[in-house]
Amino acid sequence: MDIITEANQLMEAHLANEAINLIEEALNTASENEKILYAAFFMEWGFLDEARSILEPLHAKMCHSEVILMLAEIYTEQQEDTKAIELLLLIDPDDEAYLPALLQLADLYQQEGLFEVSEQKLLEAKRIAPQEEVIDFALGELYYSIGDYNRAILYYEKVSTDILNVSITERLAHSLTAVGKYELAFNYFKTIKEPDHDTLFSYGLTAFQIERDDVAIKVLKQLLEKDPYYHSAYLLLAEAYERQGLIKEAYNILKQGLEYDEFNKELYYHLGILLQKLNRLDESETMFQEAITLDPDYKEAILSLIALWKDNNKYELIIDLIHDIKNDGSIDPLYEWALGRAYSELDERNDALNAYKQAYTNLQDDPEFLKEYGMLLYEAGERKEAVNIFRTYLMMIPDDYDIIAFTERIEEIN
Repeated sequence: MDIITEANQLMEAHLANEAINLIEEALNTASENEKILYAAFFMEWGFLDEARSILEPLHAKMCHSEVILMLAEIYTEQQEDTKAIELLLLIDPDDEAYLPALLQLADLYQQEGLFEVSEQKLLEAKRIAPQEEVIDFALGELYYSIGDYNRAILYYEKVSTDILNVSITERLAHSLTAVGKYELAFNYFKTIKEPDHDTLFSYGLTAFQIERDDVAIKVLKQLLEKDPYYHSAYLLLAEAYERQGLIKEAYNILKQGLEYDEFNKELYYHLGILLQKLNRLDESETMFQEAITLDPDYKEAILSLIALWKDNNKYELIIDLIHDIKNDGSIDPLYEWALGRAYSELDERNDALNAYKQAYTNLQDDPEFLKEYGMLLYEAGERKEAVNIFRTYLMMIPDDYDIIAFTERIEEIN
């Protein structure tokens, strides 16, 4: 029985110390080739320091490419990337080990964040061995990691089987979703037998994008049964229910989501929207206020609450809200516009005019704003300025004959 076989049997029998002693004793009379085999044994069983103690003296005596590859792997595992790179760069392009060295270098450079250098090494490897799927896989992984999904797809499609326990089907499905090719992605997702939680969510999202709400609902419910803390699934599931007209189910799933994430502003906001559709306006108002409490700069919730109060003539509340959020440092021309409208409805013309003037700088390309502003200027007696605003408005909406006639009358009076 040879030494390696006997040592493997000892390891399988959980006699690690005896196996190590056997190899170390054999090292005393071993040839260089045998020492490389013994180092490989140690690496296979995870004894990297023992393998290193064999390989480093060997490397000092001779520049053997197999020794370099093995040592570089050990250095990489022990987070000594610089040493690994220095070693691998020693391998000559004419050496048969040059190709695996390129792959190791590409991986190391990618880990260092040197993506362009990593790409160069892989493309060089691709030129040397254009049919090697492991190189296509490595290029796919590189591009996937940096979000270049179109190129990732190009290389993943050349890989015929999973590599290093990475599902090529999942990679393609996620990549296709990322570039908006939802129909193709959907066909990949539905073939995945044991998707993880992120894959289930992406599957549900893809189904939602192609309006396969039946699949989206089924998949997202399955995800939430497995992981009720997967917060983003609640909102997507609610949207799928809502699109199917299942408003009550959408409401219930959002309420369920808040049980697991009571500080999720988006859940409160979308509950507010649903409650409006159910004509439960007081509850809707409360949900919008909860969302704003969590994020005083949550623009969608702020504007929705303002619109709700505007429809119910609660102009004082609008004014108080906008002053509060401005005091918290939130600035937006739409807030000034809403403030101006609220003051105008309360016949507080000077305050309204000041708010419109504040908003004008950012909203001078909005025709609806300009029309309102022009009318307010006219009512405030600033007719020349009103005419200037109307002229700007008419450049955008040239067929508003009422405003044309109104502007002409103002000019005639002046």
